[in-house]
Parts: sequence; C-alpha cells; structure tokens
Amino acid sequence: MSDIQTRGQTHGQPAAAEQPAPAMKELPPDALIIVPVRSLVMFPTMVTPVTIGRAKSVAAAQQAVRTQSQIGILMQRDANTADPDPIDLHRMGTVANIVRYVTGPDGSHHLIAQGEERFQVIEYLDGWPFLVARVRRIAESDVRTSEIEAHFVHLRGQALEALQLLPQVPRELIAAVESVESPGALADIAVAYMDLKPEEKQDILETIDAKARMEKVSRLLAHQIEVLRLSHEIGKQTKASLDERQREVLLREQMAAIQRQLGEGDEGKKVEMAELAAAIAKAGMPPEIEEQVRKELRRLERMPEAAAEYGMVRTYIDWLVELPWALPEETPIDIAEARRILDADHFGLDKIKRRIIEYLAVRKLAPKGKAPILCFVGPPGVGKTSLGQSIARAMNRKFVRVSLGGVHDEAEIRGHRRTYIGALPGNIIQGIRKAGQRNCVMMLDEIDKLGAGVQGDPNAALLEVLDPEQNDTFRDNYLAVPFDLSRVVFITTANMLDSVPGPLRDRMEIISLAGYGAQEKFEIAKRYLVRRQQEANGLEPGQVELSDDALREIIQLYTREAGVRGLEREIGKTLRNAAVRIAEGSGGPIGIEIGDLTEILGQPRFESDVRMRTSVPGVATGLAWTPVGGDILFIEATLIPGHGKLILTGQLGDVMKESAQAAFSIVKNRAVSLGIDPARFETHDVHVHVPAGATPKDGPSAGVAMFMALTSLLTDRTIRADTAMTGEISLRGLVLPVGGIKEKVVAAARAGITRVMLPARNRRDYDDIPEEVRNQLEFIWLERVDEAVAAALDLPEQLRDAAA
Repeated sequence: MSDIQTRGQTHGQPAAAEQPAPAMKELPPDALIIVPVRSLVMFPTMVTPVTIGRAKSVAAAQQAVRTQSQIGILMQRDANTADPDPIDLHRMGTVANIVRYVTGPDGSHHLIAQGEERFQVIEYLDGWPFLVARVRRIAESDVRTSEIEAHFVHLRGQALEALQLLPQVPRELIAAVESVESPGALADIAVAYMDLKPEEKQDILETIDAKARMEKVSRLLAHQIEVLRLSHEIGKQTKASLDERQREVLLREQMAAIQRQLGEGDEGKKVEMAELAAAIAKAGMPPEIEEQVRKELRRLERMPEAAAEYGMVRTYIDWLVELPWALPEETPIDIAEARRILDADHFGLDKIKRRIIEYLAVRKLAPKGKAPILCFVGPPGVGKTSLGQSIARAMNRKFVRVSLGGVHDEAEIRGHRRTYIGALPGNIIQGIRKAGQRNCVMMLDEIDKLGAGVQGDPNAALLEVLDPEQNDTFRDNYLAVPFDLSRVVFITTANMLDSVPGPLRDRMEIISLAGYGAQEKFEIAKRYLVRRQQEANGLEPGQVELSDDALREIIQLYTREAGVRGLEREIGKTLRNAAVRIAEGSGGPIGIEIGDLTEILGQPRFESDVRMRTSVPGVATGLAWTPVGGDILFIEATLIPGHGKLILTGQLGDVMKESAQAAFSIVKNRAVSLGIDPARFETHDVHVHVPAGATPKDGPSAGVAMFMALTSLLTDRTIRADTAMTGEISLRGLVLPVGGIKEKVVAAARAGITRVMLPARNRRDYDDIPEEVRNQLEFIWLERVDEAVAAALDLPEQLRDAAA
C-alpha cells in the first residue's frame, strides 16, 4: 500500500491498543520516530490528516502512540518510491503530535497530527523496525524589527485578500489569520492553504529566516491572487452571459405567447412564407436549385422565429431568391455606336479601341460563345476602369466593379460557409446581385494587388471564375449551389503582371496601355478634364477660360506622370482659384494665362535637367520602365585613385550590377580603340552611381547607358544632351532587345529628349509607339555598342572613325 493524505472525516476506533506492545529500546533524547509521506508538507501549528499504509509507517505510528512520543513528518523526494531509504527523504520536516490514530473499516490507518516546530535530520539510527533519526529542532525566532513588522502587515493583507477570493472558506481560517501574532507562523498558515506544488511548499518549510520566508510567500500569494481575480472575473462574465441568454429566451417565449393571444403570430408568418414561396416561383431558378430552396423554406416554416437559426435560413433564402437566375433578353450590339462611345469617352488609344471593337464584333456574331477575358495593364490614370465602363455602355449592359486590392482571403471570392455567424457570399456573387443581371460587365480591378494568407489564396479561387470552360458551374461556398457565370463579361485591370500567377495570366488576353504623350494629355484635358472640373467646382460654361498655353504649361512643368490624374488635380486647383474670385463677386469671364500659374500653383515642380546632367563627361541618360510608366534615369561615373576596382551605388539589383560589370569589361577590352590609356585602370577605381538611391533599381536594359557613361568618362568627352538610350549588352558588344519600349520612348519625349538609341531587334515595337511621339523623336537602331559610341559621343573625328 502507499501513503496518501485525506481531508475528510475519519472513521473507526483508535487502534493503538489493538496490538500488543513489542519490547523495544528507548529513543535517545534528541531522536524522533520518522514517518515518510508522499507529496505532503506539514507546517508547524497546522492540524493535518495523514493516511499511512506501509508496514514501517504503521509500526512507527503505533510505537509513537504507545510511548506518547512525537513523530517527524518527512516528505519523500520521489513520490513513486515504494520503500524509501533515508537518502530518499528530505532533510527538513516538521515535529508533530499525534492527536488521534484511527483504523478505518477497510483496514486503513489514519493519523490526525498537529505540527509543532521544524527539525533537521542530523543522522539516522539503527535498531528499530522503522526509521529513527537524531534531529536538531529549530525554534521560531521572536525577533521583531520594523522591516519584519512591515512584511508581516503586508502578508496578512495578502492572505486575507486571497481568502476572500477563495470559495467557501471557513470563518475559523480567516479568524486564525487575523489573530496570529508570529510572522513565521503567518507565513506557514498562508502557504498551507495555498494550491502549490509540494516542492514549492518544501522550499518554504526549509526557509528558516522569517523575513526571507515572508518574502517568498508574498510573491507566491501575489501570483495566486492575480489568478483568483481573473478566475473570479471570468466566472462573473460567464454568469452574466448565461443570465442574458436566459432572459432573452424568456422574453421571446413571452412575446410568442402574447402574439398567440392576439392572433398575430401564426398569421403573420403564414403571409411571410407565402410571399417567399411566390418569390421562389418567380426567380426562374433551375429545377434542382428550386427544389433545394423549397426544402429550406419548409424548414423555415417549421422553425420558431425565436430559434437562433431562423435568421440564418431566412437570409440564405433571400440571397437565392434575389439572384438573377434568368438570362435577360440579349440586346444587339451596334458596332458603329460602340465605336462612337469609345471615341467619345477616350482620346487616342487607337490600338486598344480596335481590339475592343473586335471583341464586341465577336460577341455580336457569337453571343453564346466563350469570349476571352480581357486584362487591361498599364500605369495608374490611363483609363483602364473607364474603358470597362465604355464597353458596358457599348453592349448596353449593367456595369459592376469589384475591387481586389488588398484581398488576401479566398472567402472574399468564394464566400463563407453558412455555418459561420455573419457569413455572406463572395464578391463575385455580391456583384452579380448588385448588377441585377446575369450577363453584366464585371470589372475585377487591381488583380495584381491580390495577396495570399493563412485563409487561402484568392488567385487560386479566380482560376475557376475566369475560365470559360469551368465558370458555368461556379459554386459559392455560401450558396452551396452552382451558378452560371459564363454569360458575365469579365474584364480585369492591373498595373503590372509580375505578381499575377502564370496560370491566372494564361486565362486572360493582355492589352497594354502605355502612358500618354504631352499632346494626348492636352487633348484629353481640353475634351474631358477641364469640363469635368468645371462641373465639380460649380462653374458654368464660359465663366472661366483656361488658355491652351497655360494648359500646356501645366502639363510640362507641373505634372510628370504616365496618366492624367495629377493633371486633373492641378486643373481643379486652378479652377478653384477662379471659383473663389467669382464667389467674391468678380464679374465677366475670368481668363487664366501662363503668367497666372505661378501665383495659383506655385513655382514649377519639374524642369528639364538633362542638359545640366550631361554637361560633364561620365553622365549618360538611360530609359527605364516602372509599374507607373516609363521614366528617364541618369548613369553617373567618376574616377578616384585606386587599383582598378568597380564601385556600384544607388541600390542596384543583381542584374543591373552584372550589366555594369559587363560594360566595364567591354570598355577595358576596347580601351585602345576608344583612345583610352590602359594604365588608367591600374591607378584608378571607377565609381558608377545611379541617382535616386532610395529607389530600388534592377534589370538589364541599362547596359548601353552604363557602357556610354564609362566611355564618356575615360575618354573625357560628353554625351549629347538630347540623346537617351536603352538596351542590354553582351560581352561581345552586341546590343540585345529589352521590354517596355513604348513606355520608355514616351517618357523620353515627355522629358524633352529628341534622340533615342534603341536595340535594332526592337524595331517590332516601333508601331506601338504613338504617332505623335514618333514625329518628335529621332530613332537610332543599335546592333553593336560601337554604333552607340559613333552616334552619341562627342569624339574627335579620327577616333570616331576608328570606333566605327
């Protein structure tokens, strides 16, 4: 058997006299009978029940009762040890008096013991059938300093607070804490009723110094009080929640009873169910879906209105009823009218309009055919969203826009399952319900801004939506029934395609929209932006006259963007200034000329710095592609004393660094033919920097510009200020093709460049460049880097002939 402790009532009669007393030698004066216990720590002054079962422990207890001796209670180090040796016991325990020894009806043995004082084992003695040890008794110190007194008062407050938080605490225990006078005894009482591990209690027992013991108990009590407070608060919240639910159920039952007494409840519900049944019949659902909805309706009829699920089922039926299941009558597409709408809404974009007209023509000839999904890709403000609206107008269909920017949850596309509280269908089904037509034009805006998260990948959910072979049975998680999306005209927009997964990109036909040139912006502003801003600012036609020269000045010196949003803001600011003057009583039309712009818009924000940048050797003007359109960038190179190293700065990516290294190698290889002294590479380092260092840059298209900057630096000749260049280079000196030619050339024209050097293998992109821009620029097509030197570098005549 094993020793365990109980706290219940003892049974049976005292058993000390039931066995004859064996002859046994007396204990030395400083010796104690040791009773080992498992997972029990007794403290002085505390009365504790102890159950014993081992033969040695029973013999020890009976001998102590016969001789009216005290016992020493020692806890085992390991509770699993069946027959502990002295080494298995702690060295410090509690001297206890046996108040009562009881044998239970089942033969178990119980002690009621009261602790007296601490003791420490000196050595164990042989000659007894149980453990006996010489001990050193440790009396409680009665020293009372002011610090100990402060700890004593604080600990008593903590102990009383903990007792108040514990459930069903005996009044006697609170009285004992209030009446105890000894600091050490208070610490022992407090730790005795705390729910601590036996090892923690043993540590307190072995702490002799009263001050240190109170500090340890105070720390443990502070944690215990915090746990009890939180537990008490959670219990109160739970009880309040249950009480609120019970109150709500009771009120609902009373309300139902009142409705029954008034004869309103059942009749009102019958009318509501009849209306739902009629709506289901009119919805035009497929037979299998209608059968499922009627099944849900029958569930709703049997369900009391007070049921928690009633609202969920009713909302589900409402969604299914309100969806446009029936296909509306097709309106014939008028191609001439479609062309007129596109021309009226958008200036330029001839290639884009031509492709849209082709798309509409195919839809007209094959209304039930599976048309491709169009994806408009271009920088912000070039008219991607308005093109979708124009397509809807040309097809005479409803237009709905679904913004996908920042969506990272698959449920935003497919919806949430009905098991969740507040569940709704996904954005696709919500958009169709908003449009009220199953053949609407739906624009999925900013498809490149989708992100994946722990809730799934919305890009994967869109694979089914945008696949004409699959979307006729699209299943939203909330609806849990198939819905035909094949007649929806999907159009998507993006600023860049790098973040769009390949399988999703494969389902779409990409239509690129580059930035506008200065003339295109001027025409757009004249036709659309000025009129729109006049209406937005409450101005009547003829009240304000914005001159053409002022408008061109705003385009060139106050905006530099691929689209026209910033231009529209500046026009709005200009017109608001005139609106203030009109509101103040100025009569007659107000004219705005170039000279007025500085006062209204401030100093020009942009100016052509190409000539200043390229006025020194070592500076080349490159062309770059960005997600918001093309741009120019400057490559700067300089020589510093060193040992021929190449230093690169400007937050360049790995590919751009490799382009710079390749350009440096070509220049070193052709140093003699370029008129460069090879010895300069041994005594100088070359530092190449690309300004705007806070902006990351990467890509191979700056190879030609890197080569020209290095050549200009080392030959001490400037590059023509009116020339910009782009192209990848190889170590053999070949100029390789690059992407984004249209955007780069438009940016060059916007920056005042008049000559551009492009890879010869990019001639195929020439037709994509707007005609207005083509007329402004001189194009130089490069096969090798030597042609770039001949065309752009101001070399002496004899060296130019050698380079050619």
